[in-house]
Amino acid sequence: MFEFEQYLGFIAFLTILTIGFWLMIFLLTFVIPYWIGGSLMERMKEMRDEKKAKRESLN
Repeated sequence: MFEFEQYLGFIAFLTILTIGFWLMIFLLTFVIPYWIGGSLMERMKEMRDEKKAKRESLN
């Protein structure tokens, strides 16, 4: 059915496919939400600092 080289190629293909699958799951569940959450928190901090500076300049 399979020659030894074909078997090794098939195993290498499955390994790469599995690594790609788990990398995609990791990125979608941890990295991207962390990145979005951090950028939103940073933007909120900037907006708060802008309001604070505007209030201090009026006084």
